[in-house]
Amino acid sequence: HSLTELKATQKAATIALKQAGAEIKDINVAEVHDCFTIAEIMAMEDLGFCPKGKGGEFIRSRATRLGGKCPVNTSGGLKACGHPVGATGVKQIIEVTMQLRKTAGERQVKDANLGLTQNVGGTGATVVVHVLQT
Repeated sequence: HSLTELKATQKAATIALKQAGAEIKDINVAEVHDCFTIAEIMAMEDLGFCPKGKGGEFIRSRATRLGGKCPVNTSGGLKACGHPVGATGVKQIIEVTMQLRKTAGERQVKDANLGLTQNVGGTGATVVVHVLQT
């Protein structure tokens, strides 16, 4: 067991990507559960955006910023939106849907057509990953 990974994220992502017929490299935009700074780093690694132990480096490379390889938390993330616990998953779906519909305004990810959300319940006992596409 590791304090820096959530196996539930890995399993949920594998299932969601398979159901969508997609690979993580195909994702254009993502909203991940960033209740704490380390949670976003862990999500990047557990979802497969970067190798284990390289999440911080991946984020520092600007890959997750608007205009980067895969913009993450274009809404500002959970903390920026007040982290409304039970509603966080819905907020994430709304943001990715806006990105896919090209209605995100200044936050718009150019050419977004495949998005992912990752939401965590409790201390990782429950993780839900959705893949949305146009």
